[in-house]
Amino acid sequence: MTPSPFSTDIVIVGGGVIGSAIAYFLASTGTAGSITVVERDPTYARASTPLSAGGIRQQFSTPENIAIGQFGAGFLKQVPDLLEVEGDRPDIHFVEGGYLFLASPAGAPILQRNHATQAEQGVETALLLPEQLQARFPWLNIDGIALGCLGLRNEGWFDPFTLLQAFKRKARALGVAYVKDEIVAIERAANRIEAVILREGGRLACGTMVNAAGAQAGRVAALAGIALPVVPKKRFVYVFDCRTPITPLAPLTIDPSGVYFRPEGKGFIGGVSPPEDQDPDSDDLDVEYGLFEEVVWPALAERVPAFEAIKLTGAWAGHYDYNTVDQNGIVGRHPEIINLVFANGFSGHGLQQSPAVGRAVAELLCQGRFTSIDLTRFGYERFARNEPILELNVV
Repeated sequence: MTPSPFSTDIVIVGGGVIGSAIAYFLASTGTAGSITVVERDPTYARASTPLSAGGIRQQFSTPENIAIGQFGAGFLKQVPDLLEVEGDRPDIHFVEGGYLFLASPAGAPILQRNHATQAEQGVETALLLPEQLQARFPWLNIDGIALGCLGLRNEGWFDPFTLLQAFKRKARALGVAYVKDEIVAIERAANRIEAVILREGGRLACGTMVNAAGAQAGRVAALAGIALPVVPKKRFVYVFDCRTPITPLAPLTIDPSGVYFRPEGKGFIGGVSPPEDQDPDSDDLDVEYGLFEEVVWPALAERVPAFEAIKLTGAWAGHYDYNTVDQNGIVGRHPEIINLVFANGFSGHGLQQSPAVGRAVAELLCQGRFTSIDLTRFGYERFARNEPILELNVV
């Protein structure tokens, strides 16, 4: 057991990519005071970050999500410089392959509106008609496709575990303490969090508590008597090979059915989010192969004829920290508990949004407000106001 300090200025509950990004940005300001990250499993064997598909995009319908993606892409390109420690320059293997959203005739107007919003924000995308899609990607079957939108810059995929470890290593080099332990209780006095109770380390008094507990965030919030609409939802990533070469390189392609795929090494990965009525809360990581056989593979084979002859070579499951209200991040202070800060509920986008969220939380704690990207709309208060953020580009 690593002994914990008796007190800390800021305790971050959860040392995944969100928690570690927050720790890095806080420490890099030099004004945050002592920072302690409590992580129950530093191997991250079951953590959402290393089990994600590792994508980043700007093709959203919400201006804040677009801006978050823009900052994230710029940050990823600077990771070797920004997160260097003692000459070790981390390489996250960022492949700028783009995202390709395909729309049916019914979905084309939404894609057009999203493209207009993205263009206003300076995102470089191209709307492509079916014949243009066919010319650019000859492996693509355009039956039933009315329009496509392709990201031309700053979209693609990268190594999630390397980014997590780079954030963590840099944060520790800047003085952040990481404690292997688990929060089992929270001491609250009126409108303040006084301390967190660790399973092995005992009482840790804190000036501010940041909930960055990923898929377990709702349970952590409940320890303070707070209802946070975040639950663990299981998602599957399937790995497959195709005997026919797919050239040119495929972007991360999202079919109108919701099935997606992208290149991974010499093969591909893909998956789909299940319908809401078939998506229970889940803590296990068991893989459901029937979903691939019955839903994913048929959609892949219809959209890419070469995928009729593919071989499934592997699969894994990971958890979303799923916001059950609107599937967008919850970022900001609790309206009544003044020293409780949320960074939760990213619903599959936490990895790509971690740089911007880390910076935003650091701004909030060190400067008292968001100064770079105004994330006020993502605050906890929106639930009481019944003002959900309805993102139209959910994957």
